Amino acid sequence: MKIHGDSNSGNCLKVKWVCDKLALPYRWIEIDTRKGETRTPQFLKMNGAGQVPAVEFDDGRTLAQSNAIIRYLARDSALVPRDAFTAAKMDEWLFWEQYSHEPYIAVCRFQLVYLGKSASELDPEKVKRGYAALDRMEQHLAASRFFVGEVVSLADVALLAYTRLAHEGGFDLNRFAAVRRWIGEAETALGLPPAR
Repeated sequence: MKIHGDSNSGNCLKVKWVCDKLALPYRWIEIDTRKGETRTPQFLKMNGAGQVPAVEFDDGRTLAQSNAIIRYLARDSALVPRDAFTAAKMDEWLFWEQYSHEPYIAVCRFQLVYLGKSASELDPEKVKRGYAALDRMEQHLAASRFFVGEVVSLADVALLAYTRLAHEGGFDLNRFAAVRRWIGEAETALGLPPAR
């Protein structure tokens, strides 16, 4: 299996983390999105959306979209709850992450870290919605160790990728005690070093 990904992307790291946690063999192919490497004819043939991550399986099939990839790779593993309703709650968080979390937390981080903008240049609506996402996470995690109970799941993988680096996007995590506790526990459960 080949994972085409950008090591700076939380969406790509989700796929790597799942493979590492489940000891799935893969070859990482670094793609520099800032140099337009997702726009080459070869890449677009594999993934017409021109986005990373993209996975090429040994049989030639391809799969894109980080949460679809991790959902496929982790099928029948401990990262997906056995109970159908609990698995659906996990999926609920996966969909929420891509719609209500990543577009704000990750985009603000990208603009500060990679585009060199200052915090004052960030779109106030993106900042507001990023804090709204963190508030929702804080409320949920105040009553739950992980996102779907007492065991780490793909919901935690998906949400950890950018939350652990939210401070790089200008978000102050000091006011989110439950989120900070969860970051540490999720990193440990996934065998990750602490975020920088």
